[in-house]
Amino acid sequence: MHKILTRYCITMWGCMLFAILLLGTGVLAQDSTTAGPVAKKRSYAKNTFEGNYIIDNQTVMVPVKGTFEFDISHRFGIVNNGFTDLFGLFAGANMRLGFSYVPVKDVQIGFGVSNFNMQTDASLKWAVLKQTRDNAIPVSVTYFGNLAMDTRKRNPSLPIVTFSDRFTFFNQLLVARKITEAFSVQAGFSISHFNNVEGYYDKSNTIQSKMKNDHLAVCFSGRYKITPKTSLIANYDQPITQHPLNNPHPNISFGLQMQTSGHTFQVFAGNYSYTLAQDNNLLNQNDYTKGQFCIGFNISRLWNF
Repeated sequence: MHKILTRYCITMWGCMLFAILLLGTGVLAQDSTTAGPVAKKRSYAKNTFEGNYIIDNQTVMVPVKGTFEFDISHRFGIVNNGFTDLFGLFAGANMRLGFSYVPVKDVQIGFGVSNFNMQTDASLKWAVLKQTRDNAIPVSVTYFGNLAMDTRKRNPSLPIVTFSDRFTFFNQLLVARKITEAFSVQAGFSISHFNNVEGYYDKSNTIQSKMKNDHLAVCFSGRYKITPKTSLIANYDQPITQHPLNNPHPNISFGLQMQTSGHTFQVFAGNYSYTLAQDNNLLNQNDYTKGQFCIGFNISRLWNF
């Protein structure tokens, strides 16, 4: 267990250190231009996105200190069967219940449970940089990390031999810009790691891995407000790593977002059918060229303490 957590921490802090080294010089340069006995207070762009999620991806947003959030993520089955299962609504579904809190400014910690593989996960989100209104800092940069554990009882049919086989990891760096009051865009680079992947026997009766343990991917997201409380949202996720077998398919998703002061509701269609980012990035076999879309929704409720 110690080795697993050490590997995760090294990867997590490595991504954050990379962000600081890459962007820190520019930030210090901006700060050094402030002269006089009283420094001008920096004004940040507000509401680049309305919440933590934009369909299947995190956003750069971290709520204010003291915010407690409850999230419900739900993905129905693919729509291809038509009325047989009411376009996937009565097919098998994946769901996650998530809880998060902001104990200090710009840092959010979270916990969740999912029905897929009975996973339990923990997450960390850190707003490294925030876009300013005067464009001294032109973009917002956020790190997101997640650790998940398969909690199913071990049996001969499961690919779990050692305790470490239960763990998967996700690290992502997000960069976003609020272009206008209505339009925001975001891009992200992620690394997913599975301690154990599915295997098969080759012709020589030797076990080979169908997939690599590490997977790289990029994502692009956008939001356009059509009314003060309603937005059009879209995602595109592109895998980079090529695997021996079962290469994951890209994801295209689009939907509608509605929010109040304490709630955010998103309904959408996309190729991803899981609720954790590492599962979607490595395991997605839904092909949008074949119309294999899933209907899904996210619900978020916030409380401030």
